[in-house]
Amino acid sequence: MLKKIIISLTTCIATIPGICQPESRLLGNWEGRIKVGAGVRVVFHFVKDSLGNISATTDSPDQGVRNIPCSNVKIEGDSIFLQVPSANGSYSGLITDSAVIIGKLKQGLSFDLNLKKVDKVTALNRPQNPQPPFPYITEDIEYDNPGKTLHYGATITVPPGKGPFPAVLLITGSGPQNRDEEIMEHRPFAVLADYLTKKGIVVLRVDDRSVGKTTGDFSKATTADFAIDAGNSLDFLKSRPEVDQKKIGLIGHSEGGMIAPMLAAKRKDIDFIILLAGPGEKLSKLMEDQNVALYRSAGINEKAIQSFRPFFQKMVTLINESKDVSVFDKKLEYTLNEWRKGTEPAYVLATTRIYNDSSQHIFIETVNNTLFTPWFKYFLQFDPQVYLSQLRCKVLAVNGEKDLQVASKSNLAAIKIALQKAGTKNYDIIEIPQLNHLFQTCKTCTVMEYGQLEETISPTALNLVGDWIDKNIK
Repeated sequence: MLKKIIISLTTCIATIPGICQPESRLLGNWEGRIKVGAGVRVVFHFVKDSLGNISATTDSPDQGVRNIPCSNVKIEGDSIFLQVPSANGSYSGLITDSAVIIGKLKQGLSFDLNLKKVDKVTALNRPQNPQPPFPYITEDIEYDNPGKTLHYGATITVPPGKGPFPAVLLITGSGPQNRDEEIMEHRPFAVLADYLTKKGIVVLRVDDRSVGKTTGDFSKATTADFAIDAGNSLDFLKSRPEVDQKKIGLIGHSEGGMIAPMLAAKRKDIDFIILLAGPGEKLSKLMEDQNVALYRSAGINEKAIQSFRPFFQKMVTLINESKDVSVFDKKLEYTLNEWRKGTEPAYVLATTRIYNDSSQHIFIETVNNTLFTPWFKYFLQFDPQVYLSQLRCKVLAVNGEKDLQVASKSNLAAIKIALQKAGTKNYDIIEIPQLNHLFQTCKTCTVMEYGQLEETISPTALNLVGDWIDKNIK
């Protein structure tokens, strides 16, 4: 449920002749940091094409955002002005003789951003990423669904020695994810698979549709389709001779924590499920709470946040009720206009980045492209209680106390209510202090901090999962 916050910048073209041309000094990599939370890095990559024109891309490495195309650029003397229309952002600065650009980034708000020319962008340190040689068998595999309409790419890791072993299928969170659930150069599923396999458990992790070796169209799929994918992968896992058929489980993170109960509610061959930041509340309520938490973490005025709530609720209603995007577009525009009439312009800007008709058009277009989709419409109407209350298998539900995307206390409480109605009597619900949505030990605990932290998964969270499996499954 992770929603990336794109910090957007641009590129430039210069035509001033002579050896001291600004364009000559711009070629290469420029790195800077804006002061948001613990700071967010921004990088420009400037190159010259065969016609002598300067072009560039921009990255926000700490947020896992790369290769944003840039356009609409100007240079006047040593001054540059840069834009990325897709994110409604701009950057202006002054090129100095010391290979530094002193400037400001504007994207609704204005931030100081000074850039320094570097030979190589600072690498992110990820000490937990597993490195070979591994003390277990690791195999990249491919397989089809029964009708051979989908082809899956995956990695299976198998402990050494004589099996059969307990086994788990890892199910990724929202958005197109590879088998390692890679985000901001963290590979949480690779770390989790490494830890569990060393403890004597077979682990299967799989690329999402249209990612890596897996086929299919992610953009047209819903959570229900991803549940079918998980079922196909579970069937493959069961076919492996190393697997103990009576000790097979699912571990789902975020949206994967929705999918695991969907699958376990209708199958009798699942012994246990582990929900990592899985939802318990209706998703429309969860998304509203998520927006509020993210705004607060970004320092948005509380009155602005509360003014946004009713608008968000109306927008959700429109998404659920509208069958045609053109009808939704008109209704959203009307709703926005009415909301803007009765809301302080500063509050509108802070929560939507709308400050004029042009920026409102960009907002509506973004909503159409990202929210009015088959996946999001299904997602908003989803109620986890329906499936959680049907479970008969063993359940571990774990959330980080500082999770801004799936609020820990309210969702764990909702999961507990559902499991009390269910047939299972073997369940544990645990909140781990000071962990975020990715189960990292956080400091500022904002979404922007995910990429800044070196820790991929807290050892506390890993050990909790491992100890629970030792106690309840082995």
